[in-house]
Amino acid sequence: MKKIKIMFKKRGIIILLQENERIDDLEYKGLKIIQNKNGFCFGIDSVLLSDFAKDIKKDSKVLDLGTGTGIISILLCGKTKLKHITGVEIQEDVYKMAKKSIELNNLENRFEIINEDIKSLSKIFPANSFDAIVTNPPYKKKNTGLTSKDETQLISRHEVMCNIDDIAKISSYLLKSNSSIYIVHRPDRLIDIIEALRKYKLELKIIRFIYPKIEKEPNLVLIKATKGAKQFLKMEKPLIVYNQDGTYTDEMLEIYNKK
Repeated sequence: MKKIKIMFKKRGIIILLQENERIDDLEYKGLKIIQNKNGFCFGIDSVLLSDFAKDIKKDSKVLDLGTGTGIISILLCGKTKLKHITGVEIQEDVYKMAKKSIELNNLENRFEIINEDIKSLSKIFPANSFDAIVTNPPYKKKNTGLTSKDETQLISRHEVMCNIDDIAKISSYLLKSNSSIYIVHRPDRLIDIIEALRKYKLELKIIRFIYPKIEKEPNLVLIKATKGAKQFLKMEKPLIVYNQDGTYTDEMLEIYNKK
């Protein structure tokens, strides 16, 4: 792809954008992100997960599985006082784009990204290495639903390179005892998620359903599960995204820092 110089400098370094890449303002503490307008761009699910996981404790060492463009990690650097977050992304072009966003936001000392398969992480990090894990994984089972011809979108949306069992397995290995994983997913996959988490000793602690409107069915679910925890599940009140007139609810405005 053609490289295009843009008039944006950080510490004297000119950041280069590939063709079709753009810089989007996250409208939160001056944070920005680079995305490919023809690729898989972040959605409301990533924003909701970053807010859901903002109880991550100060000085935590965090892992972001399938970080993509790095949106969740970037927002968590703004919303929490985590010490360090490592993003894992298997797609090289997306990984390179996320690295530029790290530089763009001066987050080199807090946010690191590696170009790896999550199934190989046990060879890179020792057991019990992380205080928290966040993930916005592919929602759809392999060979189900509408599939995209674009490889990046296919990998982002379908369990082509990893599935929920892979995520639960590596998370159980890498999390410290009594540390948590935060997940955003689809409600129709909830049974698969619960089975996978319990299989690897990750006990559900909080579930919150996301409704586009109050009269609609939920289309997202936020999950917190803790390694080695006792059985006790809290169902948080539903989060409604839109009012009847199509505007954001007060809670959504707070999440987007617009209230």
